[in-house]
Amino acid sequence: MMIGRIGYGNIPMSGYIYGGYSANVSATGAAEDASGADVVKNPGESTKVAPGRKSSPAECQTCKERKYQDGSDENVSFKSAQHIAPEAAAARVRGHEQEHVANAYSKAARDGGKVINASVSIHTAICPECGRTYVSGGTTNTTIKYNNEKNPYTQNKKANDALGMVGQSVDLAG
Repeated sequence: MMIGRIGYGNIPMSGYIYGGYSANVSATGAAEDASGADVVKNPGESTKVAPGRKSSPAECQTCKERKYQDGSDENVSFKSAQHIAPEAAAARVRGHEQEHVANAYSKAARDGGKVINASVSIHTAICPECGRTYVSGGTTNTTIKYNNEKNPYTQNKKANDALGMVGQSVDLAG
């Protein structure tokens, strides 16, 4: 028996933050366009700036430009960096990690193994610019058990088990 542990993690689906950002900033810290009106980059979010933060969630350039990318060597979604709306990120990341689980089951079936364990962790973080909690990525860990009859350790274990069974079925009362 051989147990393989496959971890699709390290940095898959990590939030990569791209790009610089230039805008006029008012005395209150709100971004303004050339006409002096406040710029709302994330409609529907709070416009209140939390203490110690540069912007509100509605004006946060970091959240607007956050991209996700898979770091594994599997054929799954998000191989190139893509933006996901913050309210949809949890469902999209869960769906992506489920692709890794499905791949593990396919690999086990193809190679004569059995999936012993498959677990998915969804990670969150706090945006340094606006303080919003967001889904920063996910990790999938799977354990697959393979039967390996050609392995000398497996053959030795079976031989020892057979020696222990000799004589256990003898009926001396007859």
